[in-house]
Amino acid sequence: MKPWRLLILGMALALQGCLVSFQEPLPQAERAPVHLLGVWTRVDDWGDKLFLDLRRVGNNQYRALAYVGSPKNTQTREQYNFIVSHRGSRWYLSAGLPKTLGGNFVLAGFELNKKDELVIFNLDVDRLLQELEMGNLSGELVETPHGDGALITAEWDKVFAYLDDPANADVFIEVARYERVSSAE
Repeated sequence: MKPWRLLILGMALALQGCLVSFQEPLPQAERAPVHLLGVWTRVDDWGDKLFLDLRRVGNNQYRALAYVGSPKNTQTREQYNFIVSHRGSRWYLSAGLPKTLGGNFVLAGFELNKKDELVIFNLDVDRLLQELEMGNLSGELVETPHGDGALITAEWDKVFAYLDDPANADVFIEVARYERVSSAE
């Protein structure tokens, strides 16, 4: 399993064939919910046990350590920095992409539900490509090794106005559901 896919799957940066990216990170970084921090796990579609260790590394700055199978598995261990922001009832995260995926920024949604799960949401690339075609958002089609993607160039105010509109609530697709790792594991 490629290490970048760990973060993509784990941090809502889920590359399910395509990607939505932005030229800038979230405009405002906030303190993440304390309960977000810690170690989370899930089994992916290939049967691999994935871990996501989320830590605070600075003032409103966070790091995700993603790995397969065991924390001692350094071959598939990758780390990525991200920021978070809360808007309405949604939490968002933003992380830089590697140069091979355009070097821009990804935006994902997340929630901590009542079952003590971390649920990650990715933006629906097909839907956003349609919005670009209709002129509702500005941006461009980009080709990636994983398929067509969208680079959104609209100002954040316009992006958030679009995301906050209840008519667009289905633009987020659940891509991963993690359970907290107990201290006994």
